[in-house]
Amino acid sequence: MEYLREARFPFLKESVRVAEKNGVDLIVLTSSVSYEAARTRGLERVKDALKRSEVSYIPLTGTSDFNRLTEVLSYPYARLLVSEINDRFLTRRYTLGEAVRMNDLLSKKEMSREDVLVVSKELGVKATDANGELKMHFADYIKLTARIKSQDWKLVNKELNNGYVTLPEDRFFRVLQNALHDKLENELPLNVPEEIKKNIKRDVENLTLLLEETKRKFSPTGGGDVKLELFPPCIQRLLAGVQNGVNLPHSGRFALVSFLHTLGMNSEQMLSLFSQSPDFDASKSSYQIRHISGELGGAEYTPPVCATMKSYGLCPETPDSICDSGKINHPLTYYRIKANPRGPAPPVPPKT
Repeated sequence: MEYLREARFPFLKESVRVAEKNGVDLIVLTSSVSYEAARTRGLERVKDALKRSEVSYIPLTGTSDFNRLTEVLSYPYARLLVSEINDRFLTRRYTLGEAVRMNDLLSKKEMSREDVLVVSKELGVKATDANGELKMHFADYIKLTARIKSQDWKLVNKELNNGYVTLPEDRFFRVLQNALHDKLENELPLNVPEEIKKNIKRDVENLTLLLEETKRKFSPTGGGDVKLELFPPCIQRLLAGVQNGVNLPHSGRFALVSFLHTLGMNSEQMLSLFSQSPDFDASKSSYQIRHISGELGGAEYTPPVCATMKSYGLCPETPDSICDSGKINHPLTYYRIKANPRGPAPPVPPKT
């Protein structure tokens, strides 16, 4: 029985060699009847990520080599679909879904420490298993946990010996999740040749419909136009400040731009909104907007929760009745409730 590790972790270099060993290139993968199951599973990987933010796990112990090969090949097929659609929301959902799958898989009893260290090495993370304890080099730990805001993740709260941080398994796997998420985001989109585009067209169309439906579900606007009158008091005050030439603190710019970005505004629309400022600087504003919204290659964020807005001094001292209702813990929730006061509020997009 072969290909078990490669099927479980199809992002490994060994997985590419499995495809090559079996004579499967992208033309064969996307057109041959023999690999229809791999294409079906590849489409399923992306759909899982869109629907549940996690790619489903298929038990592979005791299965045939061909079933494992199918799982290996489903991964590049999924990446082709995501690359051809080339939508930022889809790419982030898919890459997060693959990363969460890996995290959960590493936690299963059948995984060995060798598997963990092989995955770590593939992801460029320096790690060791010393007397049963997983250790990660502090430089990798700092880089990969920078987005995690909880204080107990800070390096000062960790045991550090000879440059390595000792971590319990669940924390170690969570850091590897961030490493895989970053790796996959940096690799996509792939260049999809014209012949391949023709072969995957039907699945791309199928997936595009699901993507539009999912976006409507997560969008605070329900897919409609952004309505300024529905903004919570904190965002209204920040926007008024920008339009009146007030130099907002970074926390205020971040909250405003991330809020507008999550509502679906693009850079051009935000620039148009901000251009009413008497000292508007198009170049500077464009850079700040693109940086905060993730268009310059960085992370894409949802706006801060209400508690964080208060700690930053961005929450007005005299909130309105909706803020005082006890139902609001996030600016996006305010927008949804005001837009549809009788209906349930859709979920805030998940954080990475």
